[in-house]
Amino acid sequence: MSAIDRPLHHPDRTLTGFQPVKAITHFRKLIANKEDTEQVFHIIEALKGRKSARQAARFVQSPEGQALLREDRDLPAMLDNHANWADMAEHSVAQHYVRFMKREGLTAQGLVEESYKWLSKDDRPSDLYEWYFERLRDMHDLFHVLSGYGRDALGELCLLGFSYAQNHNRGVLFIAYAGARQLKKDSGSAAPVFAAVREGQRLGAAAAKLAHQDVEQLLALPLEEAREQLGIGEPVLYRQCLETFRAEGLSTQDPGNLPAQTQQECCPA
Repeated sequence: MSAIDRPLHHPDRTLTGFQPVKAITHFRKLIANKEDTEQVFHIIEALKGRKSARQAARFVQSPEGQALLREDRDLPAMLDNHANWADMAEHSVAQHYVRFMKREGLTAQGLVEESYKWLSKDDRPSDLYEWYFERLRDMHDLFHVLSGYGRDALGELCLLGFSYAQNHNRGVLFIAYAGARQLKKDSGSAAPVFAAVREGQRLGAAAAKLAHQDVEQLLALPLEEAREQLGIGEPVLYRQCLETFRAEGLSTQDPGNLPAQTQQECCPA
């Protein structure tokens, strides 16, 4: 079924409300076993609420959303075909994205496969909500490039703050601040970790909705022009934290001891 032909709301989809008790239960399990990263997905699902779903519905029914649905691009395949972007200018978003993905050893398809470890594609309702949430997932690493946040522990937490302001999933915000608390506790650093996550929220709130953009057009722009056009500010406090970590002799990659999935949250819906 093509994207434009999907129903908005599949009968099998349950739009759960805010479930804080459930989230705390799964968070305790995550703290007890940091390798049990499935708990992250349960926390996000428990705290998702309905605001992100309302945003998804508004977008897919808008002229911009309808245009993207008609094009029905396979974003992971497009993003992973680096040969398509070989002729782009050195400072284009595309070239920055390709360098980022190669440096980090990542693929967009790898993110898709990681997200299906918790709930397979066949078990997910095929509707326009899912199309929108998949789009958020598929653009996660492009969010990194556009926002300026790295894949270090704090960079991932700040990007979750940024993503929450963009997509209104309170589970994402919970993970961001729970992770910040853990990082602060384990590292003992004087770096303004919580302020950096709050800065991510402010930057995300001030920026245009990244997932609502035409990705192919965005990739062709010079990175700084794209950031200016989208209203993405500089992550000043995040960079200040990294400098503090270095001065304290801490690893900038993981100055604390965060669960791996907290650092690599791949399903920001």
